[in-house]
Amino acid sequence: MVGETVAERYELEEVVGHGGMSSVYRAHDSLLERYVALKVLHEQYNEDEDFVERFKREARSVAQLQHPNIVTVIDRGEQDGRQYIVFEYIEGENLKELVVRKGHLGVREALEIAIEVARALGFAHEHGLVHRDVKPQNVLLNGDGRAKVTDFGIARSLDVEQGVTQTGTVLGTSNYIAPEQASGKHVDQHSDVYSLGVVLYEMLSGEVPFPGESFVAVALKHVNEPPPSVLDVRGDIPVRVAEAVDRALEKDPTRRFPTMAAFAAELESCLAELDRGKDGEVTMVVPAAQRLARKPQQRSVPRLPLGIGVIALLAIAGIVVGLLTLGGSKGHQNSSVGSPVSLTGVGAYDPYGDGTEHDSEAPKATDGNLATYWYTEDYHDAPSLGKPGVGIVLDAHAPTQVSRIIVRTDTAGFTAEIRATNILGGTSQQVSDRRVVTARTAFDVRASGGPKRYYIIWITKLPPDSNFAHVNEVRALGTS
Repeated sequence: MVGETVAERYELEEVVGHGGMSSVYRAHDSLLERYVALKVLHEQYNEDEDFVERFKREARSVAQLQHPNIVTVIDRGEQDGRQYIVFEYIEGENLKELVVRKGHLGVREALEIAIEVARALGFAHEHGLVHRDVKPQNVLLNGDGRAKVTDFGIARSLDVEQGVTQTGTVLGTSNYIAPEQASGKHVDQHSDVYSLGVVLYEMLSGEVPFPGESFVAVALKHVNEPPPSVLDVRGDIPVRVAEAVDRALEKDPTRRFPTMAAFAAELESCLAELDRGKDGEVTMVVPAAQRLARKPQQRSVPRLPLGIGVIALLAIAGIVVGLLTLGGSKGHQNSSVGSPVSLTGVGAYDPYGDGTEHDSEAPKATDGNLATYWYTEDYHDAPSLGKPGVGIVLDAHAPTQVSRIIVRTDTAGFTAEIRATNILGGTSQQVSDRRVVTARTAFDVRASGGPKRYYIIWITKLPPDSNFAHVNEVRALGTS
């Protein structure tokens, strides 16, 4: 349809978005001499009365939502049997693109964006609409940094009888879907609170709390598994911010914030506390006693599988031991290094790609032979990877406080950092400075995160003269 003119005024110039139900074009409005976004329902749905009605309802609903943080509806119509909606055009990137580009956001920036999104959703709730598909892809950022919520395509009236989709139907995006929504149960404003909690978690950590390979697998995690604490991923998150994320991610909707306005108010209080910190940033480690004093219901999930429970207990035990060992200090490199720590290459970590990266070659990075190696794919856009990073996973066989990791390579010049986690494939936290790797590079590992079992050599940039990187040998030292 690029090159066509709709309604004798909207000249379609390029596709700027594509979803399961519709495509979005940047269009030039020849009548008012401005750019607009024109959303067109996919042709296969034009004969489906339910989809057409949902599409029309989106236009009617959003047209009533005049709010600075909600994308404005300009027009709606039909041409040659094709349904379309015209929105204001937002010049900029969406929130997902920003997070991928930066890796994760600063605490202040994440709070400011979350507050604007919360205000927009709270306004929609006050007007009887729940979004049901809150995700960073549906948050547009204009040139001034203002967040605008878009795509109310599966929004539902808080009055169930007025909604097109009835209880028992699952719609939404699995990475951000609320447990009750994934189960096909009643959905209300609490569901949007949960989804925004996931978005805030991702902004702060750079990763979603429940990664997975399929819609069903991820949805089941939202229903059954306790969410990880953002404090386990980033040690510089203020306690109050982490607690706000925890509360938003409660499995039981009644234990979340009662309204989106209440969630926004708490985030505003968190931001105010941040303003009182040095240079607007707060860095702290949560004391072990405070971590253990959290309300039990914040981590309670009925009939939790035994294997998951054991892993969670091991992770918590490792964190507590590490914090007690630190005595409340934060961010200091280890004063001394001790005996060797046995590491085994067990696979690759590629969450922004296809999930694999020469996994079978990982053991060669710890086999004691400099002539063998684990290696990345061949990236033709080098030195950029086209994604935040890729890495090799090293198993210490038990939660271990590593103080130094030495990397040997025959492809010097790539940029890397060390990340760590206690759950294979789970979210990880950065535990070293990011460095350009030479033939032999020693990374000092921060102890602030506590003992970890899995350590990741996370490569963020390839050598300037190569399309790939090798990790020939890795060894580690513990604390003395």
